[in-house]
Amino acid sequence: MSAMARPRPRVAAAAAATAAAAALALTGCSSSGSSGGGAGQVGFVTVKGTNLSKADAGRRGAAPDISGETLEGAQARLSDYRGKVVVLNVWGSWCGPCRAEAKSLQTVSEKYKDQGVQFLGINTRDTERNNAVRFEQEQGVTYPSIFDPAGTQLLKFAKGSLNPQSIPTTLIVDRDGKLAARAVGGTTEDALESILQPVVAEQKQ
Repeated sequence: MSAMARPRPRVAAAAAATAAAAALALTGCSSSGSSGGGAGQVGFVTVKGTNLSKADAGRRGAAPDISGETLEGAQARLSDYRGKVVVLNVWGSWCGPCRAEAKSLQTVSEKYKDQGVQFLGINTRDTERNNAVRFEQEQGVTYPSIFDPAGTQLLKFAKGSLNPQSIPTTLIVDRDGKLAARAVGGTTEDALESILQPVVAEQKQ
């Protein structure tokens, strides 16, 4: 009896992570709801509508040091890119808005790669790695993505911050590793650049 009870906390934790990731996925691709932490929270404001938010320098919270194996089998850690502006994109191959925004993300990544900007994806809710790899190949995506099928890395983001609220969500992390901006839902080149450019420009101030 006691032997059977031992693995329960581990199983419960895994189930909780999967359930949280599932709820996050449904928010983005099945409805327009959000999981909380919008413009009314202290420290950040909406920009050009309800889907874009930013936090002013000095009022930004630290981004969690997400890490894991990439779709290509290498290891990636957010802190490895400290000193660069990092664009984090949460996506899944099963998500229509993710497919719609993929080429825009790739275009912006190429445009800013020589300006100290690194793109990093977080692939979630893809139980088959091959589906995610195929997605990247079809969309021409060349930047790395952490394979996070259960959403465990997403759970590291604190509620009430510029955290992922749906799939897709794109986050801008400044050179000090702090959350500077967020685009909830599918984004476009213009929308992404409107929150990325000010953070890139901060090095010149």
